[in-house]
Amino acid sequence: MGVTLAARNCETPRSPAVWNGMPLQMRVLFITTQARPGAWLAEAFAADSASRVQLEEAIGTAAGLTRMRDELFDAVLVIHEPGELDALDMIEGYRAGGADEPFVVLGTQSDQEMAVLCYEVGADGYVCVNTTTTRNLIWVTARAVQRHQLVRDNHRLNLAEEARLGREHDEADHLLQQQRTLVADLESLRGHAVSQPNSSAVEALLPTELIDHYRELLRTYVIMGSGNLGDELRRLAKLLVSAGMTAGQTMQLHLRVLEELVLGLGERSTRHVMTRADLLVMEVMTHLVEGYRLLYQERIHPPRQRLLPGFE
Repeated sequence: MGVTLAARNCETPRSPAVWNGMPLQMRVLFITTQARPGAWLAEAFAADSASRVQLEEAIGTAAGLTRMRDELFDAVLVIHEPGELDALDMIEGYRAGGADEPFVVLGTQSDQEMAVLCYEVGADGYVCVNTTTTRNLIWVTARAVQRHQLVRDNHRLNLAEEARLGREHDEADHLLQQQRTLVADLESLRGHAVSQPNSSAVEALLPTELIDHYRELLRTYVIMGSGNLGDELRRLAKLLVSAGMTAGQTMQLHLRVLEELVLGLGERSTRHVMTRADLLVMEVMTHLVEGYRLLYQERIHPPRQRLLPGFE
């Protein structure tokens, strides 16, 4: 196979921006055939200063697989010689076996003829050695290395994000369980048997409309914060006071609605919802306490009917 990696091998870049993303050095495995040893490619890389490429050679598919299994390489170059070494079949088999190294195919056919075929079997690029330059081959290889690094980083980030969300959901479940236990303990001290907050006890105490109203308030509070909801919260507290709801029963209502909302989040984050929900229930409890205080004051000091002027 005639090889012409020649033009513009030793030129310097026109601006520093050209070097953005170019690795300073790469360790590359070249899988080739006995008839096409890789000395020519090593010489071409050595003549270009774009990146220091340490080229290792393996003859044949089996040798290449052994080197990839035992050693780490930044990228793998594979010669495509139909009849001797079919790079497409080799890469397809490697990918099926779990290999995730960047693969770049070298051949004599045109890019238009081979590039798509290489992409379809899992290769990261194709270079026609009769029409390319060493600098172009280095850039194609470097881009393949960068792409695989980004894919690996993205995979690690996705795993970390999934783990973080899992921890958040576990924390939310643990916090809800703690709050349910606290409510049950407080109500038991008052002599009331309390089941789980999501049981029918809440529905028996309050009309469905009020539960739905609290659900909408919680959703709005999660999105907007307290904002202009002060009047709504005061009205809600008055309704709870008129219904004779205790703080524990109000907390049961809150936990029931909050649990529904958290379950509806699926794989999304729960931290913001739990924080806003805590703030909401604090405001509700504050208004509830104030409502009962005013009711107590009215009972202790009921309004007195004063005599009309002149009838004292």
